[in-house]
Amino acid sequence: MPYEAPDLAKLTLSDITELVAARKLPPVESWEPANTGDSEMRIASDGKWFHQGGEITRPAMIRAFSSLLRRDTDGQHWLVTPQQKLSIIVDDVPFIAVELQSEGEGQNRTLAFRLNSDDLVFADADHAIEMRNGLLYLYVREGLWAKLARPVYYELANLALAENPEFPCIWSKGAQFYLATPA
Repeated sequence: MPYEAPDLAKLTLSDITELVAARKLPPVESWEPANTGDSEMRIASDGKWFHQGGEITRPAMIRAFSSLLRRDTDGQHWLVTPQQKLSIIVDDVPFIAVELQSEGEGQNRTLAFRLNSDDLVFADADHAIEMRNGLLYLYVREGLWAKLARPVYYELANLALAENPEFPCIWSKGAQFYLATPA
């Protein structure tokens, strides 16, 4: 049976929590292979993946490669296995948040995001939302971030403005995130 991407609109927060818990990522942070090289891959700022200039269009390939991503303290991104560590060019950030599910209001709100890799991430104290150069980003894991796609950005901004039009901020799982910088 082929893999099917989760549709957040059809999932409850309990369903999303179960899917997040079920996704077991490889321990790439603990792997230190001696064999290094160049993957000849690039992730464009719009989230598209390329190998030797050709776009990778199979979602299953992107999902598999994204589970092997790591970012070092110098900002270099790598695809890591126990045997090999291959550099990968990332134009901005490796992920795009393409879908948002919001439940609750104010301090009782919970926000869940689906990434272009089909990973699911809750915004919380460990997965911050931050503004950079007029764009919103979501912390995913181990130095890896997702940029919010324009429709997701607008949806989130509308929620924040509805609750606090003077200084837009939003809560998720007990953490508060400011969507603008004070003037």
